[in-house]
Amino acid sequence: MEILSILFFFIVMWGLGYTTILLANPKKKITTFFEANIMRLGIGIATFMVVATTLNLLRISLDWKIFLALSLIVPIWHYIKKKPKFNFCFPLTKSNLYAILIFLMFAFSFYMYHEGSFVYPYLENDDPWEHARSAKYISIEKTAYEPGSEDLFRYIDPYPPGFPILMGVLHQTNDSIHWTLKFFNALLISLSIVFFYFFVRRFTQSEDKALFATFVLTVIPSYLSHFIWAHSIVPLLFFITFYSLEKISDDRKWQWVAAIAIASIFVVHPSQSIKFVFFFAAYVFVKWIMKKELTFVYVKSIIVGGILSLTWWATKVVSMLQERVSRIEYLDAGLTSADTSFWYKVVSFAKNYFTPNMGTATRPYSFNDFFVAKDANMINNPIGLGVVVTILLVISLFFLVIYWKKYWSSKKSYIFISLLWLLITFLIVNSATFNIPGLFGFRTWMLMVIPISILVAEGVTLLMRYARPFGKLIPLVLVLGLAIGLIYTSGMPKYAVNTANWPPGQGWTSMQEIQLYLWFNSVPKGTKVFPFSGSQNNELIGLDMYHCDWCVNERSFREKMLSHTPAETHAFLTKEGYKYLLLDTKTFMVHQETLGNTTQPTIIKLFETYARDDVHYTPVFQNQGGVVLQVK
Repeated sequence: MEILSILFFFIVMWGLGYTTILLANPKKKITTFFEANIMRLGIGIATFMVVATTLNLLRISLDWKIFLALSLIVPIWHYIKKKPKFNFCFPLTKSNLYAILIFLMFAFSFYMYHEGSFVYPYLENDDPWEHARSAKYISIEKTAYEPGSEDLFRYIDPYPPGFPILMGVLHQTNDSIHWTLKFFNALLISLSIVFFYFFVRRFTQSEDKALFATFVLTVIPSYLSHFIWAHSIVPLLFFITFYSLEKISDDRKWQWVAAIAIASIFVVHPSQSIKFVFFFAAYVFVKWIMKKELTFVYVKSIIVGGILSLTWWATKVVSMLQERVSRIEYLDAGLTSADTSFWYKVVSFAKNYFTPNMGTATRPYSFNDFFVAKDANMINNPIGLGVVVTILLVISLFFLVIYWKKYWSSKKSYIFISLLWLLITFLIVNSATFNIPGLFGFRTWMLMVIPISILVAEGVTLLMRYARPFGKLIPLVLVLGLAIGLIYTSGMPKYAVNTANWPPGQGWTSMQEIQLYLWFNSVPKGTKVFPFSGSQNNELIGLDMYHCDWCVNERSFREKMLSHTPAETHAFLTKEGYKYLLLDTKTFMVHQETLGNTTQPTIIKLFETYARDDVHYTPVFQNQGGVVLQVK
């Protein structure tokens, strides 16, 4: 099953990428075998997001068979009609040698993230559990629209659903949402390193700079962890987008590929989409100032991309604003809290959303936070660059200040674009430090290292140029020395963080409760387990059990859960095919509002009533975290 899921991923994404490029029909296509097929894969991932939201808008089932068919129709038709030659030619050239090195970086990254993900038998922290439930819903119901008007899922509807749709469709091809999230999250992050190389090679017109920049990105601690959330796929889509934008100078028809890639970002994440707009604006501005290069074509790409993203946002803008406003306090904007107009939501959103401390982990950062990469770091988005990276960045910026006129006269736009990207991301990261409007500073570390990697590669190139007069081997020795320094001061701390035993989140009441849930690893995947604690139990689904907390009949039954007798509960569970009833300590918190101060003794008495009912239930596991009852 797992092998089939992996094959499905590569076939569908490659096929969709092949289809997108063929339909865009640029006359100047990608000529090298390795780059052509890798970029088809990346463009296919972006295309998947747009196709998925389009199918969803049309109320067409988000079924893996439909995606497989859509991905193969055009490639098969093209092969039958044109019979194109797929000549695999991989001579040992410099380009192909670099491709091998990039593959080794990918392999290291994937091994690190995959190994770290499966060190522990649960999902880490809190967000991944939410994504497990969202993806499970999509995999079963085959839609990203929620049932009814109630907001049941945090990360779909109105939240853009690209990431959970991808994971949900992949999960349809195997029996484990737990494995699907961990494996494909690690794969997507690691693939982004390969896409980054081809983007930077095109961006800088230099294989050497692209190789070193990719190495820096691979080892730098703040370029993503294996934490499972929608952000994992955002940098990948950035690289695909800017690669496509760079290809426009070869053939304007690449604007359509770029538009699809842009739309994919907009349907994956809300705040990172805003940051992309900043990146895009800086990119187009520098291109226009320095080269007067096809500016309107770039602008047309983002306009078309925005229109394509309306496959999701056309009906969700207001509800997304409402959902965001509901999480923040109303500030005095000349309007009353009772005003529910669209513009009130916009004003409230803007005034409350872009605060300096925006984001749960955003804080003021010191120089040491950048300079030293630590073995103990944040889980969702680690911080820090490392000693050697920081020193190389300072040296690179020094060189760029000295030679800026030379770079300007030679129209090396990538330098000035990267500098603007660095300025933008540095300010966002340090919004709390400088007390300026923010946009999730801690989540911007992953984007800030993109220009850092490019600029460091540029600085190292200049250092090598200075080293050549001292001997032909000196530049090679210099690069090897820097590589070792980067591994030691950045790569090793990154590896330590990403292979450590991460905690399972803050929603647990005790270690005993965790052990209670982990008992379900001994039963078949997909077993129906009914949690007494109520709906939205992400943990059971994240551990490959199943309960339909979005089903109307189950939700109705849960509303009066405390009033049901054990026999009535048994009748319902038997009818719905449940094998186990879970009574855990979360029940105390869930029912506290209903029962008031009598919660604990009342729930304990209820537990005892169910546990003693040997006619309907059999206790199979019990500890201080609760009890698992098998339904007879």
